[in-house]
Amino acid sequence: MGKLFDFSVTAELLGYPFVQQALLAAAALGLVSGCLAPLVVTRKMSFAVHGTAELAFTGAAAALLLGVGVAVGSLAGAVVAALLLGLLGQRGTERDSVIGAILSFGLGVGVLLLWLNPERTANKFSILVGQIVGVDSSDVLLLSGCAAVVLVVLACVYRPLLFASVDPDVAVARGVPSRVLTPLFAVLVGVSTALGVYTVGALLVLALMVTPGAAAARITASPVKATLLAVVFAEVAVLGGIVLSLAPGAPVSAFVTIISFVIYLVCRLVGDRRMRRRAAA
Repeated sequence: MGKLFDFSVTAELLGYPFVQQALLAAAALGLVSGCLAPLVVTRKMSFAVHGTAELAFTGAAAALLLGVGVAVGSLAGAVVAALLLGLLGQRGTERDSVIGAILSFGLGVGVLLLWLNPERTANKFSILVGQIVGVDSSDVLLLSGCAAVVLVVLACVYRPLLFASVDPDVAVARGVPSRVLTPLFAVLVGVSTALGVYTVGALLVLALMVTPGAAAARITASPVKATLLAVVFAEVAVLGGIVLSLAPGAPVSAFVTIISFVIYLVCRLVGDRRMRRRAAA
């Protein structure tokens, strides 16, 4: 166990530029995913995030095959998925079937693209489970810029988006443009999901896009407090996961998902205890 978590090795690796760049990219991802996660949970879009991640994986696989940057490919794939989900899944009754169709399509095409590219096996693995050594300064700039755009747009539409998420029928009656907000939010989720491909991989991006929001919802009903808590939970999970993965050289996603799930369990226990106390009072 001591060799697995050798803190002297971790401290040494933290001085390397590629680790520092990965931490910067992860911090941007934690901030964005934490802001979006409570809305994702409120709008019941967890399955949609998974479907978007599959198309991000497809875009990243296509980028590897074409020799283009993985970040650009995953971003393009996630945006395409988000637009399809937002436009085709307007009706709640057919949303799950649309997501399932897009998810299976993206996964199938992605596997085919990886098969067509027999080299770069390490890069193939990193698309699925994340790999911090692939993050360079240009990637940090791209990811940080995308994160900033997502946050600015989210700030502009947050109030009507929250209204449409909490009570969609009343929001429509009050004139909230839900038909515009739904695909717009899907695109924001898609961009954020693409940011997670480098850090936690396409398969486990739910650990940042959903779990922090679900954890925050267990201990507070306030949208503002839930957002702040989700940001803290996401940052702890992603930054802590990177630091813990350094010494053993293990996939980052394993530690990110473990930390995120532990936070969720703790919040669930705290929330259940509060509910019992209120019921007994």
